[in-house]
Amino acid sequence: VQLQASGGGAVQAGDSLRLSCAASGRTFSGYHMGWFRQAPGKEREFVSCIIWNGRITYYADSVKGRFTVSRDNAKNTVYLQMNSLKPEDTAVYYCAADKRWPLGSINPDYWGQGTQVTVSS
Repeated sequence: VQLQASGGGAVQAGDSLRLSCAASGRTFSGYHMGWFRQAPGKEREFVSCIIWNGRITYYADSVKGRFTVSRDNAKNTVYLQMNSLKPEDTAVYYCAADKRWPLGSINPDYWGQGTQVTVSS
């Protein structure tokens, strides 16, 4: 499956952004989806994941209550709504896909190219 992330940008603290990740190549609904991020000088970290039918979601503690993951299987797209952004959310955000679950516990097989999110104070 090919993944294309978009929606990043430069915002102020407290602002919102919505990331999108469009999938192609295989049956999207057969894959669980996730978001990861990597800040400069830091290791990549798990942000959120959503099961194939959207009924189960997980979040990293650092984003719980501020970020919401969702998916539209008819559009082959997964979203990450990010509210109340903080400077520490600054990172390259990657979407990922895998048939294993949960994505936060594995190294997913498929990755998008990443989209930059920069939050200034």
